[in-house]
Amino acid sequence: MKIGVPKEIKNNEYRVGLIPAGVGEYVRNGHQVYVESGAGEGSAIPDEAYVAVGATILDSAEEVWAEADMIVKVKEPLAPEYDRMKPDQIVYTYFHLAAVPELAKVLVEREVTSVAYETIQLDDGRLPLLEPMSEVAGRMSIQVGARCLEREQGGKGVLMGGVPGVRRANVVIIGGGVVGTNAAKIAVGMGAKVTIIDIDLYRLRYLDDVFGTSIQTLHSNRENITEQVLEADLVVGAVLIPGAKAPHLVTRDHIAAMSEGSVVVDVSVDQGGCIETCHPTTHEDPTYEVDGVVHYCVANMPGAVSRTSTYALNNTTLSYGVAIANQGIEEAVAGDRALQLGVNTYRGACVHQVVAHSLELDYTPLEQLVE
Repeated sequence: MKIGVPKEIKNNEYRVGLIPAGVGEYVRNGHQVYVESGAGEGSAIPDEAYVAVGATILDSAEEVWAEADMIVKVKEPLAPEYDRMKPDQIVYTYFHLAAVPELAKVLVEREVTSVAYETIQLDDGRLPLLEPMSEVAGRMSIQVGARCLEREQGGKGVLMGGVPGVRRANVVIIGGGVVGTNAAKIAVGMGAKVTIIDIDLYRLRYLDDVFGTSIQTLHSNRENITEQVLEADLVVGAVLIPGAKAPHLVTRDHIAAMSEGSVVVDVSVDQGGCIETCHPTTHEDPTYEVDGVVHYCVANMPGAVSRTSTYALNNTTLSYGVAIANQGIEEAVAGDRALQLGVNTYRGACVHQVVAHSLELDYTPLEQLVE
């Protein structure tokens, strides 16, 4: 199979779909790999490192897309890339289609096979290809939140850990999954007062066992969310429903009632956001204010720490990608239920039930089309 690795074009996105070790693995399995010149520069990977393991460097993205049977990316294709996609081409990347319905339409119309990192799901509910970026984004949410709390950034001028005799920052994390857990690790480490809110009592019990008295856990309901958000200095939105839009748990009324200079960081913004007043921003222009509350809503947060993120992502994406290349998409999904759940569109149909429901598209089971 011919594998293509184009340079990412999303604003300030410095990650790359494959590292040299991954390219080498594809090559050893008998595949050809085409990498756009400069694709790895943002992660400190020169073209020469790819050539050394058997890749062919091409001058333009157009050439890479034209050659490839399967494109390996990090972020969803953007409008300039839509016309580069071709029927039966496999695009293996993060899609988050619930938040970009226009892309879903293009994938269906162009009969592209889209395999979404974020919907590959194991039997225990884990999302193995989302986890490493959730770890990064969770940890970054506190890092950027602490910065936004500084007065010159529009915040109220609160130090996360306080100092003796002065209260520490009150951090409220909505969602106790991978993002929320990693956010809590950093917030606790910085000395903040931390509350995690989640609807899953079993998860709250686990978090209570892990963190002990370092955090407070609360069951997710409107009263608890309202009370905690209004008292918070920093709110981190960390809600995820695989394939679906995130529900608005923090409303516009909540934001209006928060104290001036408070900060919200919505990590779930790439799935529509769990904070009603949030909309996607970029690393170039990451924040805005609503009712005096600073909003940080960068949809590709891990792109700022590109080398860490690229290597962490490749640790998990490579095995599934090689399986697709070795077996073809039909055989690969037949033997792997988790990978089957990663397929969002195939032969002009939406084949992921939750994605189809979120986008109000007709749903066709993948098994029906493969047969």
